[in-house]
Amino acid sequence: MDARTLDELWTAVTGTQPAPPGWLVLATGAAALLTVLARPLWLVARGAVTIAHEGGHGLAALATRRRLAGIRLHSDTSGLTLTYGRPTGPGMVLVSAAGYTTPALLGLGCAALLAADRITLLLWLAIALLLALIVRVRNAFGFLVVLLAGGAFFLVSWFGSPEVQAGFAYLGTWFLLLGAVRPVLELQQQRRHGQGGDSDADQLARLTGVPGLAWTALFLIVALAALALGASWLLRPL
Repeated sequence: MDARTLDELWTAVTGTQPAPPGWLVLATGAAALLTVLARPLWLVARGAVTIAHEGGHGLAALATRRRLAGIRLHSDTSGLTLTYGRPTGPGMVLVSAAGYTTPALLGLGCAALLAADRITLLLWLAIALLLALIVRVRNAFGFLVVLLAGGAFFLVSWFGSPEVQAGFAYLGTWFLLLGAVRPVLELQQQRRHGQGGDSDADQLARLTGVPGLAWTALFLIVALAALALGASWLLRPL
């Protein structure tokens, strides 16, 4: 790769791209909504939300100077982030709270980049985040999933036309915003049936004394607020 190619790449990553047509924004939103609502599609696609969820735990652990032992992603779209440090205190609370809030906040950040017409920058930031995550993954399935996700982002950003890049970026952003809501609802359903004793909300209840239902409500508020604000940014040009 010569200096001219690097300069062109830097210009593309840091520059702006033309806003996509309105039909593409609406079509990707509808496709993401269908994926979240249709159970067969959701059971496969929710793995992307799990990546963001576990990545949020890991990032919070590093931010609070806890030792991040590793992240595991499973074929049933569940995940596990193992950290070491004080079993109580603000750091542990932040780590526990980060999982369900990260997909929504990540989707909101993506929506902000798209509203600023930074499509290429979004794609390359996603690649960077996935590369940072993959070195922390400790099982073969998780490594493969993150590798494939990073490869998809690279192929689209490097070889895709502007329309393909925009469609991919908008679809992923809509999916994060919409997909952040359903796991919270599923969490409360599990808790209602007595199946969520080790959930993030129940861990937070034991750490803080605040009921798990309150934490679940907070997760839902964050997800809905991010969806409302992010959707307003994505739909603003229409």
